[in-house]
Amino acid sequence: MRIKGLPRTASTELWQKVKTGLRVAAIVAIGGGLAACTSMGLESVKKDPPKLSSKMLAQMSAKSMRPESPVLVRIFKQESELEVWKVDKTGSYALLKTYPMCRWSGKLGPKMASGDRQAPEGFYHVSAGMLNPNSQYYVSFNLGYPNRLESALGYTGEALMVHGACSSSGCYAMTDAQVGEIYAVVAKALQGGQDRFQVQAYPFRMSAKNMAAHRSDPNMPFWRTLKDGYDYFEVTRRQPKVSVCGRRYVFNSEFADGEPADPLAACPPTVNQPDAAVASKLADEQQKLAAAMSEGTSIPVNAYVDGGMHPSFRAILKTSGANSMAAKVSGTKYPISRPEAALADPFASVR
Repeated sequence: MRIKGLPRTASTELWQKVKTGLRVAAIVAIGGGLAACTSMGLESVKKDPPKLSSKMLAQMSAKSMRPESPVLVRIFKQESELEVWKVDKTGSYALLKTYPMCRWSGKLGPKMASGDRQAPEGFYHVSAGMLNPNSQYYVSFNLGYPNRLESALGYTGEALMVHGACSSSGCYAMTDAQVGEIYAVVAKALQGGQDRFQVQAYPFRMSAKNMAAHRSDPNMPFWRTLKDGYDYFEVTRRQPKVSVCGRRYVFNSEFADGEPADPLAACPPTVNQPDAAVASKLADEQQKLAAAMSEGTSIPVNAYVDGGMHPSFRAILKTSGANSMAAKVSGTKYPISRPEAALADPFASVR
């Protein structure tokens, strides 16, 4: 095209620049539009939340559990497993189901800062408002990180979830089918009157043997406090009451002036008398731990690549490849996070 008033050569050069600029602008606009559509398409599609299946209802019935009975969740990084517990007819918690975890990121140890890819460890409480039926990762629930203790310690981060799709940058990722089932179980308990359910996130199953295997890890002082809560649940099958003071978690304590207001201040005196039988069993666990720590051998963990994946999913990834596996585990076909890292097994030496 010739532009009136300009020589032919100059007119042609100017028109070529205009066309180039228009092409660049169009590409940018299309790219931005695609990114926005992808984001909005995943996050804003409204769908009915998952419901309890007849199979799950039958499993509950077989274990003398009501769908509305309270629920509790435990997560173990090293084993890449998530457990769902429910109160049965005895009034105590019993294991409903153990789920192999598809993906978690980071390494063993608590999350401390935004962007560190760490999946959190600690005690969290999830209310109905923290459930998201329209997550970009199918459905999800927010752990509530940072909790009171983590906030007081200056830890940062947000939107740490249990969700679908086998992708993690600090979350616990399940398959869509798994998280849909878990979501339906916890939602029913919350609808049935449970104010909030507890999530206990651990680096590993906190047996004396596993503690001894990781004895040289700098997180051991923190893990010892987690083990107090772990042991209480193991011994009693009751949910531990969680307080925070003295820069740590404190379990099943009653204080004269109510719950400590400052998580960083020294713990005030307690006024409750622990159950003698429970206290004896907990003391036995501490003796086992002391013996294991003094006699056991620390087993070095292989160099971390990035988080973990249950062996059953690692086998699928190895056989099928990342793209095929993504399609199998999630309707969103969200890419498997760092598949080359997921194929590594840093915990082979401690299995």
